[in-house]
Amino acid sequence: MTAAGRSGTVVVGVDDAPDAWSALDWAAAEAERGGDALRILHAVDAGAEPTGPADEADPHVQAGVALLHDAQARVAAARPGLAADAVLARGHPAEALIEAARDAGARLVVVGTRGRGGFTGLLLGSVGLRLAAHTDRPVAVVRGEHTEDDALHDVVVVGVHDERDEDVVRFGLEEAARRGTTARLLHAWTPFPRSGLTAPQVSRLDDARRLHERLLDRALDPVAAHPKAHADTDFVIGSPAGVLVEASARAGLLVVGRRPPRGPLGLRLGTVSHAVLHHASCPVAVVPVAGGEG
Repeated sequence: MTAAGRSGTVVVGVDDAPDAWSALDWAAAEAERGGDALRILHAVDAGAEPTGPADEADPHVQAGVALLHDAQARVAAARPGLAADAVLARGHPAEALIEAARDAGARLVVVGTRGRGGFTGLLLGSVGLRLAAHTDRPVAVVRGEHTEDDALHDVVVVGVHDERDEDVVRFGLEEAARRGTTARLLHAWTPFPRSGLTAPQVSRLDDARRLHERLLDRALDPVAAHPKAHADTDFVIGSPAGVLVEASARAGLLVVGRRPPRGPLGLRLGTVSHAVLHHASCPVAVVPVAGGEG
C-alpha cells in the first residue's frame, strides 16, 4: 500500500463506526474535485507500544487490513480514476492522522463521527475533537448520508469572526468554486449579550453595527482573488453559534476558524466552533487561523 503521487492529498480516517463510510465517500468526492490523491488511514491502537513491524497474526492488524481493503475497493468502484492508497498505522487515531497529514502535506483531513456511545444530536467524537483542536491544517468532520447533488449544489457557509479570518474565507471560496456553488460569508453579532437594552446602549447601536460591517468588509479581501467563486455576504444580529448551526441546515458545508488559545489554559477550540462541531446538520470544516482566541 504505497503513497499516491499527486499534487495534493486528502487524508481520511476510517474505522468500523457507522459514519466512517460516509466520511470515506465524502473525502473521495472532495479529492476527485480537487484533483488530489486520497490516503485512507486506519489506526490500530491496541494499548501497547509495538516492538517492531505490525504482526500480521495480530487480530487487530488483520481486522485493520481487511477494513482498508474494503475501503479501497469501495473507492475504486465508485471513482476508478481516483488515485488512492491505504495506510495501517499504530497508535491513537487522532495522533496517527495528524502525523499522516503532516507527512503527506495534506490540504485536508477528513473524519466521521464516532458511532458508539455518543449522544444523539452531537456531531463530534473524541477523534474529531482532538484533530480539530490540534492539527495545523483544515479538518472536515462528516456525518450522515451525503449525495453527490448535496455536495455539488448546496451553498458553502463560511463563518467570519473578524479580519484575521482570511484563511477561513479563502478555504470557503475554494470549496465553493470546486462545487460550482455559492459561498455565503456570514458574520453574526450579539449587540448586548450581558444586559438588557438601555437608552445609552441603543444610541450606540448604529455605530457598533457599522463597526462590525467594516470588520466583515476587511475579512473579504480574498474574494477578489477568486473570480470563479460566487460569494454573498450576510450580516446577522444573533448568537454566532446559533446562527451558524441554523444556517447549516441549508448548507452542503459549513466552514469555521480555529484560533490558538490565549494562555496555557485557554480552550483549544473556541465556544462557537465547539458548538458548531457538536450540533451542525452538515459537514463542518475547521480551518486554523493565526492569532487570538476563536
